[in-house]
Amino acid sequence: MSIIQLVLPDFLLIALGWLLFHKLKFSAEFFRGAEQLVYFVLFPALLFHSLTQTPLSLTGAYTLLQATLGVMGFGIAMAWLAVPVLRPDPLAHASVAQCAYRFNTYMGLSLASGIGGPAGQTIMALIVGFAIPISNVAAVHGLARQSGGKAMGEIARNPFIIATVLALSCNFLSVPIPKPVDVTLNRLGACAIAIGLICVGATLSLRGGRGYGSLMGWVTAVRLLITPLAAIAIAWLLNLSTTESQILLLFSCLPTASSSYVLAARMGGNGRLVAVTMSAGTLLSALTIPLWLTLGSYR
Repeated sequence: MSIIQLVLPDFLLIALGWLLFHKLKFSAEFFRGAEQLVYFVLFPALLFHSLTQTPLSLTGAYTLLQATLGVMGFGIAMAWLAVPVLRPDPLAHASVAQCAYRFNTYMGLSLASGIGGPAGQTIMALIVGFAIPISNVAAVHGLARQSGGKAMGEIARNPFIIATVLALSCNFLSVPIPKPVDVTLNRLGACAIAIGLICVGATLSLRGGRGYGSLMGWVTAVRLLITPLAAIAIAWLLNLSTTESQILLLFSCLPTASSSYVLAARMGGNGRLVAVTMSAGTLLSALTIPLWLTLGSYR
């Protein structure tokens, strides 16, 4: 399968979400309900199922943890380097910095399955499971003055983190998953990616970024163009396998998550700026993801 054929279905689902909301006038309440279903039920089921399908070793998991820490740490550092270089408005930067290191998990797991099959999806699920608390802590810290001191509690209750911890515990302890439960989780997970990507499409907006072009360009370039270079170097330093390297590279070039907008809006940040930055990055990733996947295939 060509790289274009691999990524096209995901972008068609995103386009469908945009069409349903902006042209066919599906209500905002409809998409809020769908997002809650994905967030609290479908995607945790997908994470749990993916992480329990392939036996993991502590050594392999630790190596991927190192790789994830390296990629995430690089993205966060580059996001904050914009402060002395660009001297942006503090609230605008605190809001949009997360677009340099947060990632679209739905697209990541979908594409990982196409690249590496079940093993590729398991590797991506493990990377995502490690990266979610890191990204949440970093993003909340940037908006901490508006958080009301409840940040750590919200992170501890994150359903993605809970699903990851439970799945890793079952995997390392070899806890058997009953067949009916496994099949149910598989069916729930199969719905998560399609509905999640449709919801991403509904959030796309290119209004609200006037006056912040340099800041938007900085975080988008970090996410789509610069961090993948760091991922290639990290994969080489840690001597990752070909599949692990490809999945890490894919993770590093994913567009930012639509949840970035939700966090900024809830914590008193510039939600519209985050929305337009996320939207622009998602659209540009239709070009950059095939580029990086093509380069990664030559390893």
